[in-house]
Amino acid sequence: MSEPFSVPVTVRGYETDVQGHLNQSVYLSYAEHARWSLLRAAGITQAGLIGSGVGPVALETTIRYRRELLAGDEVEVSCSFEWSEGKTFRVQQTIRKKDGTVAAEITAVGGLMDLKERRLVPNAGEVLKGLASDPSLL
Repeated sequence: MSEPFSVPVTVRGYETDVQGHLNQSVYLSYAEHARWSLLRAAGITQAGLIGSGVGPVALETTIRYRRELLAGDEVEVSCSFEWSEGKTFRVQQTIRKKDGTVAAEITAVGGLMDLKERRLVPNAGEVLKGLASDPSLL
């Protein structure tokens, strides 16, 4: 199995809390950045999604904090989709320091909403892959 898609991020000082740790909300921003980066790499844009009448929705997110991150730390944020035949899918993400230490694990449940009907579409993975220029990334 190949390595999951990942993007590099450097922790910026303004993203830290009073103890100097990465603020809890920023972990979600890093995860979102990696998800959109993966979609863009697969050839899916926000405009393309809207133009096709669908949009991704977050239904649940869990973060397991493993090790602290400090300003200047360089990390890789991975992203992989786990598709099902139902209306929802999972997104597995890991924030890993350069030395391999896992700083956080993020698991999300999402769906793809029909923007007109305001309902989740069935087989979201197939819909997204149909919109991608490189569906192998998904």
